[in-house]
Amino acid sequence: MAAQRQYEELARQLSAIGAVKREMGRMLPQDCPPASAGVLTLLDRHGEMRMSQLAELLAIDMSVTSRHVAHAAERGWIERKPDPADKRSRLLRLTPSGTALLAELAERYTAALARYLDDWSDADVGHLIELLARLRTSFGDCRTRAHHDSTTRTPAG
Repeated sequence: MAAQRQYEELARQLSAIGAVKREMGRMLPQDCPPASAGVLTLLDRHGEMRMSQLAELLAIDMSVTSRHVAHAAERGWIERKPDPADKRSRLLRLTPSGTALLAELAERYTAALARYLDDWSDADVGHLIELLARLRTSFGDCRTRAHHDSTTRTPAG
């Protein structure tokens, strides 16, 4: 088991990852904020879905999700169509324009990672991938855990 100092340093390093994420976010086109890229990525990964499912996957409020969806829809990256099972609901779907944008983003991200990590060995990059995947697995689905924890807590007595 790691020592307390190692966990403290790990916490600092994870906090500093925000700078890496911000730098990667600068690679996005001007009209595509990171939240929009996240919406497109989830629609690409999971396919057509209702707004409520997207909000759950994003782990954000429906009103915030609605703003992100409106932004992407205004740019033609996603379409909203009536749900045949429930005409009051809308299904969200990635458009060909959204798919093309995702391909462009993947190229930009890959090129940036190649540029920033050009002095890393293939083994080091592979090791980082393995460790990050392991870290995510250790945490599990944080959205589900956070919801579960908030519903199972009892007030301090």
